[in-house]
Amino acid sequence: MSFRKLWGTISNKISTKKSSPRIDLTFNDPEASFRSKTTPEVLRAYIVYKLCSYEKLVDHNMKLMKISEKILGKFLFSKLMKATFFGHFVGGEDLKQLMPFVMRLQSFGVKSILDYSVEEDLSEEQAEKIVKESSVSEMGDEIADGSLKQYHVMENSHMDRLGTGITAIKLTALGRPQLLLQISEVIMKAREYIDSMAGGNHKNVLLHHKTIEEMERYYKDKVGEQQDVKEFLKQVTSDKEGIINLFPWSGIVDENFQLSETFRIPDPKTGRMRKFISQITPKEESMFRNMIHRVNTIAQKAKEVGGCVMVDAEQTYFQPAISRITVEMMRKHNKEKVVVMNTYQNYLQSAFDEVKADLEQAKRQNFYFGAKIVRGAYMEQERARAKELGYPDPINPTYEATSEMYHKTLIECLTRIRDLKKQKMDPKRITIMVASHNEDTIRLAINKMDEIGVSPEDNVILFGQLLGMCDFITFPLGAADMMSTSIYHMVLLQKCFLICREEPLRIRV
Repeated sequence: MSFRKLWGTISNKISTKKSSPRIDLTFNDPEASFRSKTTPEVLRAYIVYKLCSYEKLVDHNMKLMKISEKILGKFLFSKLMKATFFGHFVGGEDLKQLMPFVMRLQSFGVKSILDYSVEEDLSEEQAEKIVKESSVSEMGDEIADGSLKQYHVMENSHMDRLGTGITAIKLTALGRPQLLLQISEVIMKAREYIDSMAGGNHKNVLLHHKTIEEMERYYKDKVGEQQDVKEFLKQVTSDKEGIINLFPWSGIVDENFQLSETFRIPDPKTGRMRKFISQITPKEESMFRNMIHRVNTIAQKAKEVGGCVMVDAEQTYFQPAISRITVEMMRKHNKEKVVVMNTYQNYLQSAFDEVKADLEQAKRQNFYFGAKIVRGAYMEQERARAKELGYPDPINPTYEATSEMYHKTLIECLTRIRDLKKQKMDPKRITIMVASHNEDTIRLAINKMDEIGVSPEDNVILFGQLLGMCDFITFPLGAADMMSTSIYHMVLLQKCFLICREEPLRIRV
């Protein structure tokens, strides 16, 4: 069977059944939760969860792992980790290991996302050092002949055997992080610039609803009529409802624009064009082109085989660039269905506005919108960085505020899906993944689906949990045909991954 045919079978699984089993929203059914596990696996899960419930163990995990590795040696330490934490949270290290595991998950109604993780949770000092010393991504700087590495783009036969159509990528693994940082700074400067014209809260330019005519009048009043200003206004992306982007992002993702020549804007005092980005060398321009080429290659491959690419969110100093590139990739590749999905971290105070702006852009530019909605994974690092560099904390003040933001974002997406149905339009123009380990959030999502009139048969809502984190949610969802998707990591930096997982487990157990 071809992958396209298999993916269509999986995607339409819900709609071909006459009725779906009603899910128990108490999530208190141990039989449904652990039906997929052997007795030794249940015992291992108990040990792992129990260890993660000891705060001192979690607080000093890095020190303890370093001591263990020093005493046992790398070989025995690796064996120990694979028999415990790594074995519980990770699907495998290569396709040979993954195949039987993924097929086993699928037999319980749980699909899988291939997620190759190369990110490290760096200290503030390390992060600053890497960024400032022009760190090189996992993929390097050059475009090699032949296909991309196997963990980024799999051949059709591999995807067919895995029975999944979603893969997750990180842009910092595909390009130089320094360039993403510089582009993020450009985006934030552009928001400050538009705020100086219209007032506001550093929102996306699109949300200000400024028109080209208003900008023309603004510049004319400030600096008179100048040719540079006229040329700048010609490249501004807009429609009858107002400006969408100040810069021609479509050219950037089509690989034919130079960064140093693109990010220029008129000085409101003199009318002269000034650069919004620091000096970009020809080599760096080439590096950026290579990164865009890689993302386009992955998205095109996913489109050919009927799959989907999910772009992970990262630290806030990279995220504006990552989100902007991802949304423009949506505009380019999501013409007939969702091929590229963006990730929105709702512990950020700006999350709801970002989602609204991107939904609006998708509507106005007529492309399909895909979103993975998460709470976020970098809270301590973000707050430490904000404190050290003296800018406002970008994180919501409390967990409750983050949950409120998450639910607000989720309801906004569900409401727009309902509106599409009312207008007799394809509801799949908006597809969302509710990526959460919080049972209250899952309950709210399912209840809101019922209340708003979005059904599983619409096939526009996915539920996602990290492998091994919340089996008591994942497997009941899979059994009820709610398109549950268990996310697993094929290859990763074990220490970083396990540290990231321990904090939510400590709260849960």
